[in-house]
Amino acid sequence: MTESTRRRTSSAGATAETACPITPVVDVVFSRWTTPILWTLHESGPHRFVELARHISAVTPKVLTERLRKLERDGLIERTYYAEVPPRVIYEITDLGRSLAPVFAALADWSENLEQVDKARREYDAEHQVRQRG
Repeated sequence: MTESTRRRTSSAGATAETACPITPVVDVVFSRWTTPILWTLHESGPHRFVELARHISAVTPKVLTERLRKLERDGLIERTYYAEVPPRVIYEITDLGRSLAPVFAALADWSENLEQVDKARREYDAEHQVRQRG
């Protein structure tokens, strides 16, 4: 833990939400559709809007547009407009966005635990269904 992280987490009278240094990171990086967008741009390189929409087929064009604007505002992606006929717009991940690669790699490694999570959920649900009936 860095010194500035220690200072933030040990603030007297701070709530867990304000003292936890991870909370604002989660708010920026893990909002809906952000991770698939960043993952796609990191793994596959620059994309046009339609290409991104094809890769992330469950997202609506409106939501994809909103997410791309938010990510551009946060400095995680860059939007380049080419004044051609027809106009062309390319989205690509920035160095700041690429700096999240170790976080995504760690989460991808952790995904091996999802079977255990599923098992725990099934056990929990089975136990709580029995209690509700009885």
